[in-house]
Amino acid sequence: MFARTARLMLRPGWPEDAPALAAAIAHEQVARMTARVPWPYQLSDAEAFLAQPADPRHPVCLIIAHPVPGESPELVGSVGLYDADGAHELGYWLTPSAWGQGYATEAARAMLAHARHGLALGRVQAGHFSDNPASGRVLRKLGFLPTGEVAYPSLARGGVAPAQRYEVHLTQDAMLAAA
Repeated sequence: MFARTARLMLRPGWPEDAPALAAAIAHEQVARMTARVPWPYQLSDAEAFLAQPADPRHPVCLIIAHPVPGESPELVGSVGLYDADGAHELGYWLTPSAWGQGYATEAARAMLAHARHGLALGRVQAGHFSDNPASGRVLRKLGFLPTGEVAYPSLARGGVAPAQRYEVHLTQDAMLAAA
């Protein structure tokens, strides 16, 4: 999947992205807020992630910030749709220097548009660890509604932690309300 937004490009990761990916995600405060990212994160983890076969039903994209004139594009995160026991789950992360700029909302909105129009999905789930309220704000901006609290696994935390769960129905009305 490739997508362009006003400020971002979403694209698959390539083997040559491994050093930039490792540098972007290798922050404990990033890894701890994800379910699938180990800590510490090594270059070999990035290489293994990028070597995974692509699944068109569960696209995962790197988030590349558009450069300002004269600068190179910057890998600032990742967004994807993951298999969650037969359901589709939205997941994303951003490197700390990209926090607070609206990139998560912009990238996730593009992924949800692909889920609706490209994959014909009617519903997507998501969640955030309870100690990450900023992610909850992103999900609510996108039209996600809370469904409850669960204990959710995190590789970086080495166990489970309290998490808030959400879902969004990808109807025309929900997408318009979230825009």
